[in-house]
Amino acid sequence: MEHSANQITLRGNLSAPPTFSHENHSRQFYKFFLEVPRLSGAVDILPVIAEKALLESAELGDTGAVAITGQIRSHNVRSDGRRHLMIFVFASTLQCQEGEPVNEVSVEGYLCREPIFRRTPLGREICDVMLAVPRAFQRADYLPCILWGRTAQEASRCHTRDKIGITGRLQSRIYTKVTESGAEERTAYEISALTAQIPGDLD
Repeated sequence: MEHSANQITLRGNLSAPPTFSHENHSRQFYKFFLEVPRLSGAVDILPVIAEKALLESAELGDTGAVAITGQIRSHNVRSDGRRHLMIFVFASTLQCQEGEPVNEVSVEGYLCREPIFRRTPLGREICDVMLAVPRAFQRADYLPCILWGRTAQEASRCHTRDKIGITGRLQSRIYTKVTESGAEERTAYEISALTAQIPGDLD
């Protein structure tokens, strides 16, 4: 494939001012959410982490339009004794930039579990896959992806350790989780595939 193993380009609007996230090797990182409208009118609200120096060089304000390139990352966090996969965009470039919304993702990785094929009540075919996307220092990001229609059928025939390339968009989805304390509204982040390269296409 021509693209890198993990690449995302976004253009949208800040939903709130950046807030401090963490410090690593004396570098400070900030988190904010970017609102990126879809053609349907729905809006994806995506978490972004960027180094303080990037924010300062872009002269990022409390609101406004922002263009970002970077990677989609995953991080395991523990809460209430359980592990939870946190998905976010790690920005490598950032600038204040007006224009049409952009949400373009290109990833390539290996299935780390068997695909789950299903049909919606209206008969639409969907396949859920979890991709392990290699990163530097022998690490990997674990990214949930959704494929549709004929592409979903093809992906459903794949198996763990098969290599898949996906282009699409990163989307946010609100769902209800029933817990011991009652129903909670949560947000899931996943890559919705427009095209996919299945084993055989990548050779």
